[in-house]
Amino acid sequence: MKQFSLPLALGLLIGCALPAHAAGCYADYKAKQDDPLRLHYGVAQVNGPCDVGSAAAELTPRLAAQGWTLLNVISTFGDDGLDQRKDSAGQNYLRF
Repeated sequence: MKQFSLPLALGLLIGCALPAHAAGCYADYKAKQDDPLRLHYGVAQVNGPCDVGSAAAELTPRLAAQGWTLLNVISTFGDDGLDQRKDSAGQNYLRF
Protein backbone atom coordinates (compact mmCIF):
# COMPACT_ATOMS: atom_id res chain seq x y z
CA MET A 1 0.00 0.00 0.00
CA LYS A 2 1.31 3.44 -0.88
CA GLN A 3 1.75 6.01 1.83
CA PHE A 4 0.08 9.42 1.61
CA SER A 5 1.99 12.48 2.60
CA LEU A 6 0.86 14.19 5.79
CA PRO A 7 0.02 17.54 4.09
CA LEU A 8 -2.13 15.75 1.50
CA ALA A 9 -3.97 13.77 4.17
CA LEU A 10 -4.59 16.92 6.25
CA GLY A 11 -5.83 18.78 3.19
CA LEU A 12 -8.32 16.03 2.42
CA LEU A 13 -9.58 15.98 6.00
CA ILE A 14 -10.01 19.74 6.13
CA GLY A 15 -11.74 19.79 2.73
CA CYS A 16 -14.22 17.17 3.87
CA ALA A 17 -14.96 19.03 7.10
CA LEU A 18 -15.81 22.36 5.44
CA PRO A 19 -19.45 22.95 4.51
CA ALA A 20 -20.25 23.15 0.84
CA HIS A 21 -20.75 26.73 -0.33
CA ALA A 22 -24.32 27.08 -1.50
CA ALA A 23 -25.02 29.46 -4.32
CA GLY A 24 -27.07 32.48 -3.30
CA CYS A 25 -30.57 33.16 -4.48
CA TYR A 26 -31.71 36.65 -5.43
CA ALA A 27 -34.83 38.23 -6.86
CA ASP A 28 -35.35 41.39 -8.82
CA TYR A 29 -38.66 43.08 -8.17
CA LYS A 30 -40.76 46.22 -8.54
CA ALA A 31 -42.37 47.98 -5.59
CA LYS A 32 -44.37 51.16 -4.93
CA GLN A 33 -45.37 53.63 -2.25
CA ASP A 34 -48.53 55.74 -2.42
CA ASP A 35 -49.17 59.39 -1.59
CA PRO A 36 -47.08 60.53 -3.35
CA LEU A 37 -46.63 57.69 -5.79
CA ARG A 38 -43.05 56.38 -5.78
CA LEU A 39 -41.82 53.35 -7.70
CA HIS A 40 -38.59 51.42 -7.41
CA TYR A 41 -36.78 48.49 -8.93
CA GLY A 42 -34.66 46.46 -6.55
CA VAL A 43 -32.63 43.33 -6.02
CA ALA A 44 -32.94 41.36 -2.79
CA GLN A 45 -31.47 38.17 -1.40
CA VAL A 46 -33.98 35.37 -0.92
CA ASN A 47 -33.43 32.87 1.88
CA GLY A 48 -36.13 30.34 1.06
CA PRO A 49 -36.75 28.36 -2.12
CA CYS A 50 -35.42 30.09 -5.21
CA ASP A 51 -38.58 30.63 -7.24
CA VAL A 52 -40.77 33.63 -8.02
CA GLY A 53 -43.67 32.61 -5.75
CA SER A 54 -41.48 31.97 -2.71
CA ALA A 55 -39.54 35.17 -3.32
CA ALA A 56 -42.78 37.17 -3.44
CA ALA A 57 -43.97 35.61 -0.19
CA GLU A 58 -40.67 36.48 1.49
CA LEU A 59 -40.33 40.00 0.09
CA THR A 60 -43.91 41.19 0.68
CA PRO A 61 -43.59 41.57 4.48
CA ARG A 62 -39.98 42.73 4.24
CA LEU A 63 -40.94 45.61 1.95
CA ALA A 64 -44.18 46.36 3.84
CA ALA A 65 -42.20 46.91 7.04
CA GLN A 66 -40.58 49.88 5.28
CA GLY A 67 -43.80 51.22 3.75
CA TRP A 68 -43.45 49.61 0.30
CA THR A 69 -45.93 47.40 -1.57
CA LEU A 70 -44.50 44.64 -3.74
CA LEU A 71 -45.86 44.93 -7.27
CA ASN A 72 -44.17 41.86 -8.73
CA VAL A 73 -41.10 39.68 -8.66
CA ILE A 74 -39.57 39.81 -12.11
CA SER A 75 -37.24 36.83 -11.76
CA THR A 76 -35.03 34.83 -9.44
CA PHE A 77 -31.38 34.11 -10.17
CA GLY A 78 -28.07 33.08 -8.64
CA ASP A 79 -24.82 34.86 -7.85
CA ASP A 80 -23.99 35.14 -11.54
CA GLY A 81 -26.85 37.59 -12.16
CA LEU A 82 -25.93 40.15 -9.49
CA ASP A 83 -23.40 42.30 -11.33
CA GLN A 84 -25.60 42.93 -14.35
CA ARG A 85 -28.43 44.27 -12.14
CA LYS A 86 -26.42 46.38 -9.70
CA ASP A 87 -26.52 49.64 -11.64
CA SER A 88 -30.23 49.36 -12.44
CA ALA A 89 -31.16 48.74 -8.79
CA GLY A 90 -29.08 51.65 -7.50
CA GLN A 91 -29.79 52.31 -3.82
CA ASN A 92 -32.21 49.37 -3.75
CA TYR A 93 -29.49 46.84 -4.54
CA LEU A 94 -29.62 44.31 -1.67
CA ARG A 95 -31.36 46.94 0.51
CA PHE A 96 -34.38 44.84 1.49
